[in-house]
Amino acid sequence: MIKVQTGQIIEFYSNTCRVAGTTDTFKCRIQGRIDLVVGDFVKIAPAEGLTNCDAIVTERLDRATALFKSKDRVTKAVAANITHLGILVTFHPKTSLEFIDKWIVIALHSGIQPFIVFNKIDSLEENAFSSLKNIYQKLEIPMFEISAKFNTNLENLISFLENETSIFVGNSGSGKSTLTSALTGKQILSKELSNNQGVHTTSVSTLYEVENQMKVIDSPGVRDIGIEQLSNAEILAGFKEIDELAAKCEFPKCGHEDDEGCAVMQALNNGDIEQSRYNNFMILNDAAHL
Repeated sequence: MIKVQTGQIIEFYSNTCRVAGTTDTFKCRIQGRIDLVVGDFVKIAPAEGLTNCDAIVTERLDRATALFKSKDRVTKAVAANITHLGILVTFHPKTSLEFIDKWIVIALHSGIQPFIVFNKIDSLEENAFSSLKNIYQKLEIPMFEISAKFNTNLENLISFLENETSIFVGNSGSGKSTLTSALTGKQILSKELSNNQGVHTTSVSTLYEVENQMKVIDSPGVRDIGIEQLSNAEILAGFKEIDELAAKCEFPKCGHEDDEGCAVMQALNNGDIEQSRYNNFMILNDAAHL
């Protein structure tokens, strides 16, 4: 019989989960109505009198971080205790700058370190991503150029993610499954979802742990995450360079468009802010408050 112990959820279903405990991995039932997601640290106890499970989850420990999706202004966690969020960027299919900036906002708001992975360099000319790198280097966001398919330059990424828990986001066809397979050593195959939401690995959220203490979470729930639950100030905080200038605007309710005494517009006109970053700040701000 197992002892009462603390573990981490590594697979989550509707009313059961798999927990990596201190002594083994256990199939667990969930006691009561505990809000749980993959990545949560939990307390488990013996499953006395129950069949088809090894233990019971009795308590969820405090989350360091979490990613939430929102529907009708109701938020629901999809993964927890993530330290790093990798944004996959490719030319084929083309990743929009709005997609990159949206995920930077989400990561920073969640207390998670964003980083950018330029994938599929095997099919591109050298320095193909240089113009994109110039935009985000100024923001001190870590960036990596790789080919997940051919394991090119993965050693730097693996070293960066050592002892960390990461999750990757990207458009359909960006190589997320291929990269997750390369990092974890697990063969993860993409398949079409029946609800026409694109390609994803599975409907089950899974946390993989490898030898260098790197953990990778693969969750279909991240594709539904938007920014509609964020306030104007929270979106602004995701655009650090604009946020710093906004504090210098002459009027506190400056809209950062044609407003008199706007420090943001002045910096934009002087070329001190990237046009794409300003455009996406305005787009995301409007989209969150329709």
